[in-house]
Amino acid sequence: MRWEGLQAERGAGGRYRWQLKASNGRVVAISPPVYETSAEAERGFAELVAVGPVLVARITHVREGLGWVWVVPGPRGNPLVRSHRAYERYATCQSAFRRFVALLAKQGEGWPTEPGAGR
Repeated sequence: MRWEGLQAERGAGGRYRWQLKASNGRVVAISPPVYETSAEAERGFAELVAVGPVLVARITHVREGLGWVWVVPGPRGNPLVRSHRAYERYATCQSAFRRFVALLAKQGEGWPTEPGAGR
């Protein structure tokens, strides 16, 4: 399955992460988890698309430097997805997360709502 704006890239350790780009080419979000194959990375993204409408982000101040980042925690507290960069203002970070959720909704239009179904 090809997702609009999704890229699964192999890192230095040979494992994959995905990143989602907006139509303007800017990276919106990245996967903190790493995957063994690009297909696994795409399946991880598909599962995220399926639950997109109920995602809740934790917005936190970056540890070093200035800015705010959003992170969607998984069931065990490990991040499922996070912002690609830090934002100068809290409100801007909130807006960026809302745009990410809207982009996920666009990805999921016309597809089954259960993770892995039809993919």
